[in-house]
Amino acid sequence: QLQVVESGGGLVQPGGSLRLSCAASGFTMDHYSIGWFRQAPGKEREGVSCISRLGGFTNYADSVKGRFTISRDSAKNTAYLQMNSLKPEDTAVYYCAADSLFRICPLRADYNYWGQGTRVTVSS
Repeated sequence: QLQVVESGGGLVQPGGSLRLSCAASGFTMDHYSIGWFRQAPGKEREGVSCISRLGGFTNYADSVKGRFTISRDSAKNTAYLQMNSLKPEDTAVYYCAADSLFRICPLRADYNYWGQGTRVTVSS
């Protein structure tokens, strides 16, 4: 059974950092595009970052460029989202998603497989 599970969320002060993890099971993550999305209260889900299968392409929303970094560890079958210089507007539930069909990963929510999310709260 193909599954992705997020972890690493929590409460952090503005300016702080968090690293989210997306652990895959039932498939080899290198063969899938991985996307990170977030949904704040009362707002639509938005794409944050993605990395294409085989890791040749990454993309970021303008709101997080220069602050967030997506990566993956093939040996651990896990993807990461390193979030630095966090702002209160980054507060949201963050979701990991996977799909094998994209050659270039999109930031739209067309992915087939989704995790349950991990909550990030940025507040003093």
